[in-house]
Amino acid sequence: MRLKPITFATILAAGLCHTALAQDTAKPATEATKAANSALLKELPFSNKQAFEDSKKGFIASLENNGVVKNAKGDVIWDLTTFDFLAGDNPAPDTVNPSLWRQAQIMQHFTGLFEVTKGIYQVRGLDISNITFIEGPDGVIVMDPLVSAETAKAGLDLYRKNRGDKPVVAVIFSHSHIDHYGGVKGVVNQEDIDSGKVKIYAPEGFTEAALNENVIGGNRQTRLSGYQYSQLVTPGPTGSVTSGLGLINSRGTITFAVPTNVITEQVQKEKIAGLDIEFMLAPDTEAPSEMFFYIPEYKALSTAEDAVHTQHNVYSLRGAKVRSAYNWAKYLKEANERWGGEAEVLYAPHHWPVWDKERVSEHLTRQSAAYKYINDQSIRLANSGYDMIEAAEMIKLPKDLQSEWGLRGYYGTTNHNVKAAIDKQFGWYNGNPATLHPLPRVEAAKKYVDYMGGADAIVEKAKVDFDNGDYRWVMQVMMQVVYADPTNMEARNLMADASEQLGYQAEAGTWRGWYMSAAKDLREGVKPVSVAVFASPDTVSAMPLELFFDFLSIRLDGPKAESKTIKLNVDLPDTKQKYLLVVQYGVLQYHKGQQATDADASLTLDRATLNEVIAGKLKVEQGVTGGKIKLDGDPKKFEEFVGLLDTFDPWYQVVMPVGTK
Repeated sequence: MRLKPITFATILAAGLCHTALAQDTAKPATEATKAANSALLKELPFSNKQAFEDSKKGFIASLENNGVVKNAKGDVIWDLTTFDFLAGDNPAPDTVNPSLWRQAQIMQHFTGLFEVTKGIYQVRGLDISNITFIEGPDGVIVMDPLVSAETAKAGLDLYRKNRGDKPVVAVIFSHSHIDHYGGVKGVVNQEDIDSGKVKIYAPEGFTEAALNENVIGGNRQTRLSGYQYSQLVTPGPTGSVTSGLGLINSRGTITFAVPTNVITEQVQKEKIAGLDIEFMLAPDTEAPSEMFFYIPEYKALSTAEDAVHTQHNVYSLRGAKVRSAYNWAKYLKEANERWGGEAEVLYAPHHWPVWDKERVSEHLTRQSAAYKYINDQSIRLANSGYDMIEAAEMIKLPKDLQSEWGLRGYYGTTNHNVKAAIDKQFGWYNGNPATLHPLPRVEAAKKYVDYMGGADAIVEKAKVDFDNGDYRWVMQVMMQVVYADPTNMEARNLMADASEQLGYQAEAGTWRGWYMSAAKDLREGVKPVSVAVFASPDTVSAMPLELFFDFLSIRLDGPKAESKTIKLNVDLPDTKQKYLLVVQYGVLQYHKGQQATDADASLTLDRATLNEVIAGKLKVEQGVTGGKIKLDGDPKKFEEFVGLLDTFDPWYQVVMPVGTK
């Protein structure tokens, strides 16, 4: 999808009310924040510069146009210069955790085209992820072509300018996240895929996992990713610094290609572009569908996103499915056993490579140990009766792992990974019936405020806690006041101030994004900006039909549909598929290969026309008149069905009650 300010969203603006006005400027770091950030300078090995050396190794060429990329309309969808504040060797400002500042400087300083090893080249700094080019005798393999088609094309152009105009003959999607496939149409076209000229390799379950996350859950992903990746705040010392995994994600055209070659065996060998490649499936690790691969000729190993230079997410706060820390540790151990004594370079679609056999093996050993420690210790404490919040406060990585820069919590954190590990094993319920059927947030908040002596009394007490640096508690208690009365700007501003200080202290770029974005929304109200929309038209149109119907099913407004019965025959000659769609009891059921003799309407149309009708771009009667649709029965029945489909607003409230104006 071409990303632009979302005009269909409702702009939710906070009114002028209570005893204060909305604040719209960032505040400086408090003394408590300065002290917290300064303490890290003594705790961590800042004199270790190995990552700086590794990240610049193999440099070939700088990014074109100073790292600015535009779409076909001339809109800027990627601008590396917005991170110029990270240039030089300046120490971290008081408003940024010094460990996060170090990570951000590495990623900003060393961008461009790099040689990983002879035959493998990476472009870094054009997106949140890296694009990798693997040269074989028969052409080039592109690995993980970024978020957007525009940035992927810019990466390919830079590679070809320095390495020659070699044909792209294959694309490898290492896993099912959007920053690893979204730019595919920037490096290949659908015609070459359809003709077999270009092959698309992906792990088993890739299409289902990618589309489930990015389409079925696409609206929630879009909204919460705006928080997680700091898309709502301006880059700078008091705003966005980095996601921890990469600087930030691009905002260009998201595309999709259905894999032509799926890796289905646990260990599978393929010859691609004339190279022998060994694949190993690693499901339910960093993504539901993921794989590692090794190229013997280059002695080069990629463990996808499972062993990058940060502790990763066992649960991604943007709302992805909880992952298995157990599997994560297991498959890294198996990769190390299989290739650790042979691989001379370990590279990934994020950050920078690791060279030399011993360092590669040790990196994999430590990464595996960290995820196994989180899994095992979380379950140990849960079995002792501690809930996920208590366990998360108790568990710290062993000191040798805590001091490992590549395991610092820049993207995932031990705290929220422990909660995820317990949730993965035991679910959300902690066993205390008081938490079994609690009051909803707004209703409970009003009770809390009443019991605690009213909003004014709570705010006055919270101000004292703020002055004492107890920002976590201030946020918790102000949340009750804000949910009880979202027009209380004094409470919103105080909650925003606490959130901001927590953001300044956060080592995780993701946590900083959440805190800074919350502060902005609390102070200013929700204001739509340009963000990455996960359920792009190219993605939706590429969905297998049954997944497409699943997408329609979650859009069906159940209460609105519960008294209706609608039967529709759908015949798609271009895909040679027929389905019976039935709306009954508030749900949509689809039946492959069936047609009803008593259907309310029977439609014959191609897939592209069906997409247009569902998207509201084409009325059934218009399609009939224009010859795109052949219809038997009542055309209004299909329109009635479309009218039952909900349209999601990507700008719903996150830190205030849904519907707050």
